Order: sequence, then C-alpha cells, then structure tokens
Amino acid sequence: MTDLAKDHFDLRDTFASRRYFAKFEGTLRHLLQVAGVMEAEGQLDRAETDILARYAVMLSHSFRALSWKYLLVGRETGRFFGSLTMDRRDSGFPVAAELMTMANDAQQAETHLRGMPSVEILKDQMVQTILGDLQIPTKLQFTLSQRLYYEELVRGDLFWVRNDPQAAAMEDAGGRRRYRLHWATYDSEVNLPVIYLMEVEDSGRAPLPRDARRWPEVQAHLSAQALGGLKLLTIARGFDEDFPDLHPKRLRRFHLGPLYSHAFTLQNGPMRDVLAEAEAPEGEDWALVWTEEELVSDRVIEERAGWFSTVEREIFAIDPMGGALPDLGATRSARSIILPQRPYQVLREKNPPGLAMVRKYVVSPGGRVLQY
Repeated sequence: MTDLAKDHFDLRDTFASRRYFAKFEGTLRHLLQVAGVMEAEGQLDRAETDILARYAVMLSHSFRALSWKYLLVGRETGRFFGSLTMDRRDSGFPVAAELMTMANDAQQAETHLRGMPSVEILKDQMVQTILGDLQIPTKLQFTLSQRLYYEELVRGDLFWVRNDPQAAAMEDAGGRRRYRLHWATYDSEVNLPVIYLMEVEDSGRAPLPRDARRWPEVQAHLSAQALGGLKLLTIARGFDEDFPDLHPKRLRRFHLGPLYSHAFTLQNGPMRDVLAEAEAPEGEDWALVWTEEELVSDRVIEERAGWFSTVEREIFAIDPMGGALPDLGATRSARSIILPQRPYQVLREKNPPGLAMVRKYVVSPGGRVLQY
C-alpha cells in the first residue's frame, strides 16, 4: 500500500513555496515552446498545437491561482489556511485534492470578493500601517493575496480535475463530417494532467456538437472513460460500440509529467541521479517528462446489428512489433523530456540506457528550445 505521508509533502516554507511555483511557471512556458517545435517538425498540426497550448495555459492559470492562495504560507497571518501539498515521489505536481478544493472555492469566489476590500483600499491600508504604525502589514498582505486568489478564480480559464470534451470541425472525409474531440483530466491516482485528442467521423443525421441527444452522451461517456489506467484500445472500442454512428479513427493521449526537481522531488531513476550530479543553479535543476500514446484505425469491418441492419466496427492497429513488445493497447507510444542545458550535458555524458530512445528538448541559457 502506498504511504501518502511519505509521497505527499506540504510546502510550509514561504520561499520554498514561491520557488516551486516559479519553477512551474517557467516549465509550462517552455512547454509551449516545445509544442511549437513539434509543429515545425510535423509531429503536430496547427490545430493540435493550439489545443495542447490551450491546456498548458489553463494549467498555468491554475498554478498561478494556487500561488496567490499560498503566497503567505509560513508567515504569521493570524489565521491558519494550510499549505500546498505536492506529490514529491510520483509526479512532482500538486496533489489532485488541491484542484478539487480550488473548484469548490471557485463556486463561492464572487461571494468572498463582495465581502473584501478592494485591491486599492488594501494597498492604501498597507502603506498606512508601514508609515504610521511602523509595522509589517502581514495580515493585510494575506487578505490581499486571498483577494487576488479569488479574482483569478472568477477570471476563469483554469485547468480542473475534469475538463469536459469539446469538439472542433475538421475537413470532411468521404462525404462524412469529421471532428476532433479533446478533453483533459487531472489523474488523481498519479497527480498528473492528462490530455486526450480523438478524431471521429460522424455518419449521424445532425452535426454532433449540435445534436441534443448524442453530444451530452458523448461528453459523459468520454469523461467517465478518462482514466489513466485504461488502455487507449479499451477506450476506443467502448466508444465505437456505444455510438454506432460515430467512428473513432485516431485517439491520442498526452501524460504531462512527472516533473523532476533536485530541490523538491524524490523520484527514483536515472533523472534523479542526473539532476544531483548536474548541481544546476536555482531555476535550472528540473526536467519535465511527458508520454504520448497513439491509437489509429487500421480498417473497418461490418457487423450484423439485429435482423436487417449492419454497423461499422473499427479494427485498430496494435502491436506493430509483432509481439516483440508488451501489449500497450496502442499503436505506438513515445516519451519526451524537456530540461535545461546543464542537466542535459550531464545526461549526455552518463547516457543512461533507459533514456537513450527518449526525445530530448533542451532549453538554452537564452531560453531557446532545441531538440536533440
């Protein structure tokens, strides 16, 4: 059984908490650059890049909100409001419970804001406390940080534990409407964000996003199946069987993380040794790994449905190595890693076997991202 007391860690130090959020801010910014590099290389098209970038921006907004919430952690504020809990062994990300609590706070954010002084009033009171009372206005700082937290929640565009499916039209195929569906979750088992993209052909009468019967059912079905432990083949087959007039042609899943950091995480494996040996300065002691899985339809067959009708069934391309690899339930799977230049140099010197085939994206001191 997993010992959460060892795997989860509370960031109760003010400066450690701020460094942690600053690390995420920079990492997600570089992830956007990586998406651009992948598009330039033909690994993503423009629409896919925009979707992945949108979710990365939503993640950055969620972490920015949490950074306001815990801005004064470790300081005497006159009230207890907790500290951020992170998963330091499996993911390096905040635990899913943090996003669940934030979702509840968002429901009451406007009520809180109506009962709080404005930013301008709080800043004026802080100046009076400093100049008039010759004191550090810690309690006022805390109130201001909480107001900024609630303002961020009201602003919206945040990444939640469940981000419901959306549909974008693609070019029709063979006279059929074609859509790219995308949705995302924050996997509570491993505390990692997971993004799904599915291309489907629609042989129904009404366009899927405007179909009042099918579209809510599709959204509920995909959200319920968005579990990291399910193979893509299981998800695609279940969808294919439950919706006879929707035909999944391609399904992709992106696991963002884990994040390795010599200062914050305890993961095992070669990356931990690489970061320890690199002795990189603050802000460069990290590496973000992500995994892409892809399942594509190989052909279509017809099956009898009742006495007088047939339905199409997708046959998916599986096991391209002819049994030489474990059954992943996908056509292919690939891992990538983004890391600063100094850890990359150590990684290249050590060349651990487990990372030999991993695609590397390296952040130069000037902030440029290059692939190796």
